[in-house]
Amino acid sequence: MANRVQEMTWQEVEERIRKFPVAIVPVGSTEQHGYHLPMGTDIYLAETLADMAAKKTGALVYPSINFSYSWSWRDRVGTVALRQQILQETLKDVVRSVERYGIRVLVFLNGHEANGSTLKYAVREVQDETNVKVLGMFYPGLSEIYSEYMETPTWGGMFHACEFETSLMLAAKEELVHMERAKEEYPKRPKLYGMDNTSIGDLSVSGTYGDPTCATKEKGEKMFRRFADNIAQIIWEALGEAPA
Repeated sequence: MANRVQEMTWQEVEERIRKFPVAIVPVGSTEQHGYHLPMGTDIYLAETLADMAAKKTGALVYPSINFSYSWSWRDRVGTVALRQQILQETLKDVVRSVERYGIRVLVFLNGHEANGSTLKYAVREVQDETNVKVLGMFYPGLSEIYSEYMETPTWGGMFHACEFETSLMLAAKEELVHMERAKEEYPKRPKLYGMDNTSIGDLSVSGTYGDPTCATKEKGEKMFRRFADNIAQIIWEALGEAPA
């Protein structure tokens, strides 16, 4: 069964919504991910997870939002960075659009950690004007799953081109991963980091934050399954129905 809206006719989309009014929108970014991962890493991971969750639930999957809030990497070649308010209004317009033809639950499945605040405020604001149940999520159950499968620490709780993202990319798009180029890097954290306008993009030489050399495809596959199960459960709870 097809789940991607861009591969369906409007009549097929209409029929699917009539049966199951739930949709997922992957939200990624176009930015650097170290020497070893492609710039579309956040896109590929969000799309893979969206497809897996859709197969478990019957939800529709809309085309990804591929440009997002990437201020930290705005000076790195290839990056496309949207202003925070532009992304926020784009997300709200998506909700307004799908409400018109019957979507009841909409999931913004975020693959780019820096989008978190934007998603939160978009969801809050649009709830005041629509009847759609809007969910914004970033790898639900991440802390527990990370602790179970990962061998290396994060850089201050951040996930970027590290063992975590690299393992997932090996499972999602192994042909785009260059493990021979992977480099461990834990940049020194300035004392004022988080209080001033220091960008993480200025701290790392390679663009990696963590140790991707320990990543494996097997770890990524296991984590994907766990995340997909969590997302499916959240969707059923939001819809107020039990799995068919």
